[in-house]
Amino acid sequence: MGERTNWAFTKSTVEYFRIASATVCPVTDTGQGGTLAATHEGKPGLPRGRSRLPLPDVRASQRERLLRSVIAAVSESGYLAVTVADIVRRARVSRAAFYAHFADKEDCFLAATGEGRELMIAQVVSATRALAAGSCDEQILRAACRAYLGFLAGEPAFATVFYVHMPAAGPRALARLDAAAALFADLNARWHRRALEHHPDWPSVPPEAYLALAGASDELVRSTVRAGHPDKLPDLEETLVSLHLAVLAARRWPAET
Repeated sequence: MGERTNWAFTKSTVEYFRIASATVCPVTDTGQGGTLAATHEGKPGLPRGRSRLPLPDVRASQRERLLRSVIAAVSESGYLAVTVADIVRRARVSRAAFYAHFADKEDCFLAATGEGRELMIAQVVSATRALAAGSCDEQILRAACRAYLGFLAGEPAFATVFYVHMPAAGPRALARLDAAAALFADLNARWHRRALEHHPDWPSVPPEAYLALAGASDELVRSTVRAGHPDKLPDLEETLVSLHLAVLAARRWPAET
């Protein structure tokens, strides 16, 4: 899961992650769901009629509200039970505004989970790049696992939506899950190829091994979130690191202390 250089990440995603503190974090009443599920339910809506705000700012605010609201609604009720009416009520925008941004509920849902996924991966990449020069391969792997689990623990509503409710959203959502697994498998492969340069005694593995590790990591996260304990996700760090090193470095599992 660790990768430090040559990660082909989109400029827009990196920029979104860089300014997230300015565009997402200012909402202080995030409840227990995390920033990505912080809605405006019970708060004033955007001003009706002519606004002093530039139109692009109004539209950006509407879209952000809708993305947060669909995450919050689905995390609480499940994808099938949520309606467009539920989303606009939480977002405090009109139905017309919703359809100005999205074709339907699925379109909104895929946009929200897609941006959440990009933020998640950006945090993993950012954590590994923040390490001091010369950090060892295990430190890079551990930083990646810690950032991944930490992001999900801090965004429990998104974690629930992405790892529990996505399959109910249909084939396009399932394809997104497969794509996420493929991305993490690619990160595993990149980290391992780099590590092999420093550790020629480590084994080479087939491509399926990287995907298997990504799938195992997903299932550990999914089972923890499904059990209602997203706050416990950081406790999986040692297991994930040990699992990756057992497969990719032929390292024995650490003895329990």
